[in-house]
Amino acid sequence: MLPVQTSKLAAAFTDAVRALAPADAVLPAVAFERPKVAAHGDLACNLAMQVARTLKRNPRELAQQIVDAVKADARTASLVASLEIAGPGFINLRLTPAAKAETLRAVLEQGDGYGAQQQGARGQVLVEFVSANPTGPLHVGHGRQAALGDALANLLSWQGFAVHREFYYNDAGVQIQNLAISVQARARGLKPGEAGWPEAAYNGDYIADIAADFLARKTVRASDGEPVTASGDVEDLDSIRKFAVTYLRNEQDIDLQAFGVKFDRYYLESSLYTDGKVEEAVQTLIAKGKTYESEGALWLRTTDDGDDKDRVMRKGDGSYTYFVPDVAYHTTKWERGFHKVINVQGSDHHGTIARVRAGLQGLEIGIPAGYPDYVLHKMVTVMKNGEEVKISKRAGSYVTVRDLIEWSNGGDETIRACLEAGVADWPAHFTRGRDAVRFFLLSRKADTEFVFDVDLALKQNDENPVYYVQYAHARICSIFESWGGEGWQQRLAELAGADLEPVTGAAASPQALALGQRLAEFPEMLAQAANELAPHAVAFYLRDLAGDFHAFYNADRVLVDDEPVKLARLALLAATRQVLRNGLAVIGVSAPQRM
Repeated sequence: MLPVQTSKLAAAFTDAVRALAPADAVLPAVAFERPKVAAHGDLACNLAMQVARTLKRNPRELAQQIVDAVKADARTASLVASLEIAGPGFINLRLTPAAKAETLRAVLEQGDGYGAQQQGARGQVLVEFVSANPTGPLHVGHGRQAALGDALANLLSWQGFAVHREFYYNDAGVQIQNLAISVQARARGLKPGEAGWPEAAYNGDYIADIAADFLARKTVRASDGEPVTASGDVEDLDSIRKFAVTYLRNEQDIDLQAFGVKFDRYYLESSLYTDGKVEEAVQTLIAKGKTYESEGALWLRTTDDGDDKDRVMRKGDGSYTYFVPDVAYHTTKWERGFHKVINVQGSDHHGTIARVRAGLQGLEIGIPAGYPDYVLHKMVTVMKNGEEVKISKRAGSYVTVRDLIEWSNGGDETIRACLEAGVADWPAHFTRGRDAVRFFLLSRKADTEFVFDVDLALKQNDENPVYYVQYAHARICSIFESWGGEGWQQRLAELAGADLEPVTGAAASPQALALGQRLAEFPEMLAQAANELAPHAVAFYLRDLAGDFHAFYNADRVLVDDEPVKLARLALLAATRQVLRNGLAVIGVSAPQRM
């Protein structure tokens, strides 16, 4: 529903129930949904059934009183054609042609802003995602995080939040030392499996690439850092470490650029130590009595905040466990004014949630108990040529984001080859692959496992969901080109004043009405998806919208001789094209005019 229609109808229903309820009664928010059977109406509301027990009333009798009140409400006179009671107390609504036309006109008038709220009106939010260790290429799990996090950030921005995107680099600790040792071994001429190869070393070919560039004394630079030039000295482990971390951060920058993902800040774990944030957090927790010493270690009383057991903060060797800098990091988020924070992470991080939140509560600085919010995703299985792909030659033990984009692009050209050739717009070469990867990784709920079928991503038919949606947009553009020639976009303004009765009134086909109703649901769908932190809902919606369009296209000829009918149907298509563009923009997928 359009916000103005929703607010008017919701207000009428709320006032109707409020008049029947005690003054102190707590009433649920009014919600409308599409009836399962189209013949039952345009909208359905179960408010009477929701409040019947509270008011100790028969739900059908209560529904009748609500219907009578809404019919008498002047605010609904131009919106509601009929109200009917069904089953145990459902209220089915049929909207007037004027209300349906209002939706189409709103889409055409608001254009790229249809479904969006005023930027920053709801405050600021920080979304942290990807946050890969700089020890190797980004794997497909990071790809799922990138797709989820970026779409979620877009979605929240559309809902009026000022969104800050942040990438947290774990550039301190044992894994970074293992990286340096791995590169050092390669620089000495050793290979995985040979005598002297470190047991904890990383085995991918990328380690050999880093070692070769280190020996060549090359210079590398990450997107937000200073250039680092290799010393070339195999015995200089500190130089190797700095060079390797920067090299891999640059490689991850390249992958993210190809994926169309940008961040406002890259936050380094190492800075939490150099700035004293970790030690400050630990000393505060000790001073607050939230810790104790046992078995040579420092423990945090996480059981006080619902954890199943207390957790070690500082080990016997004096090093901190991995969740301690996380506590310090989230403290900085709060102190920077981000009181709404969402972390997108793999489901293997589930155990850290209670520990981080317990540490934040122990600091007693006003952070609420549920801070931060989390979106956890499960792993991705990659299928190619009918078989599961488990290993990437480049990474050694997993499929990379770069692999996935290149495979889904369907060509032999690689991202690295384009970059080395100096192609100015090299990411444009990979639009098809990027779109497929983004859409596919958003086509399931985050907490469900997902199989990425590369063969399906390459298909150009309705089996491929991203192709199906993009083709709907391209087909509409083709219709407009047949109508208005090459300058058809300049002619769209002609449709603003079209009589919409042929696609909203009694003579409209069921397919036209269903398509119009789907367009009306877009703003509410976005709001619900944002509230539930569920960007997959946008991908679901777009598939449904494309299906409604294809059904309409097959049922109603658009470019007919009857001018009023033609203009009405073109206006419906113009609104459909706009909503397809808006929805694809939310999830970071292109809307091609030709395919």
